[in-house]
Amino acid sequence: MGNETNKENTEYSPGKAAWQRFHRDPLAITGLIGVILMMGIALAAPLLANSRPLLFIDDHGTSFPFLRYFFAPDSSETLIECIFNYFLIYIPVFIFSLICFKRQKKLRYCLLVIFAVIWLIPFILVKPRMDRTDWRKIAAESKSDTVVVFAPIKYGPYEQIDAPYKKSTMTHLLGTDQIGRDILSRMIHGARVSLAVGFLATGISLIIGIIMGMLCGFHGGKFDLVVMRLVEIVICFPTFLLLLILMSMFMDTNFKQSILIVIGVIGLTGWTGLTRLVRGETLKVRSLPYVQSCITLGVPTWRILLFHVLPNITGPILVSFSFGIAGAISAESGLSFLGFGVKPPTASWGELLRQAFNNPFEYWHLTLWPGLALFISLCAFNFTGEGLRKIFDPKSKS
Repeated sequence: MGNETNKENTEYSPGKAAWQRFHRDPLAITGLIGVILMMGIALAAPLLANSRPLLFIDDHGTSFPFLRYFFAPDSSETLIECIFNYFLIYIPVFIFSLICFKRQKKLRYCLLVIFAVIWLIPFILVKPRMDRTDWRKIAAESKSDTVVVFAPIKYGPYEQIDAPYKKSTMTHLLGTDQIGRDILSRMIHGARVSLAVGFLATGISLIIGIIMGMLCGFHGGKFDLVVMRLVEIVICFPTFLLLLILMSMFMDTNFKQSILIVIGVIGLTGWTGLTRLVRGETLKVRSLPYVQSCITLGVPTWRILLFHVLPNITGPILVSFSFGIAGAISAESGLSFLGFGVKPPTASWGELLRQAFNNPFEYWHLTLWPGLALFISLCAFNFTGEGLRKIFDPKSKS
């Protein structure tokens, strides 16, 4: 009997217990599925919507026309495209290594680091090149023994291939936009913009908020007083109005990577709420006996914050991170809708909604589909955040 009890105790882990609480919440699981689906679509965008063949076999041999533009995208937002393309391959390799080298951790880490470095090389060496080849025409006129494999959607997000404002057809399932580009292709690639802004902008806010909040809560004094007054001043400004002002200031810089400006502006204005949260949690943890004993023993402050305070406040931070991603996606879409977000021709859900502004009922396909995508993605991250909140809230009943 005693051995069975010991076995149960050794098999228990906080991670498994948290997952058991999480998967008992249907809304949380629904949200997590939505997040995974959105991330999968964004990562696989060039394999789902691409005007260049994935595989082309004729008398001259075998080629992969899309491959050059996988490593050197012909897009104004090259950096973000390359990041997503990099992780499209690296994430499956990472999962594969977890399965195959489950017990050989050192070997697994070495292989992952080596692959991460090697996989960077083609993204650095391959240079962008303009290509106006009409591969669909070539495929239609090719011989019967020629093998041409296209993506499920044979149109790129920047191609003007049909009449403007065309409604849904078998050729263009969601119709075309104001200059005849395929809406479904632009929505798939627009998921990259939303996720990039959501994760990177919230990541910037997270880093600043954690650092400032822990320093304020741990040290207090004049530093805490000055930072908290700064936080209160920033909070007094309406957040979206502040974003509009800052974005209008950067609109005239002619900076090609406009999404980086959006990420920076949203990230640098969204840290205040998290700072207050982290400060409060740090004040509670600082008063605990084990932290006080570390201070008494003269343990360096950075070590106390990194190894003793931060692990005990990660719960609220994760919850805030999930809700923050939803807020950043919403902010980017709102800015793009008003014309202050990412610059055309970059695909964005907010920019698609903006095209239907003059007559939303006539151009209902430009209102319905991007609006539905935004609704689903925001619900997914909010449901996931609510599920995380129930895990880390001791007063929650689930």
